[in-house]
Amino acid sequence: MKSNVEKKQTAFRLNADLLDKLKKEARKRNRSLSNYVECILMESVYNEPNETTLAAMREAESGNELETLDLDNFKNYVASL
Repeated sequence: MKSNVEKKQTAFRLNADLLDKLKKEARKRNRSLSNYVECILMESVYNEPNETTLAAMREAESGNELETLDLDNFKNYVASL
């Protein structure tokens, strides 16, 4: 599958220890350093919560009492499976 995504070469200065760790993680995942760093950056930039998640976050932050789980009923339910 061919991709027409424009890529531009760039250079960064990174802490030597950080660079070593990134290289090791890239090798573990069988990826190039460039691809590994790009994936991390893409997740960081594009990982925005959807509206349902945002609403749940606002509800939790508001201090309104959230629904609680009755553990005994849950254990009974699991046992019945």
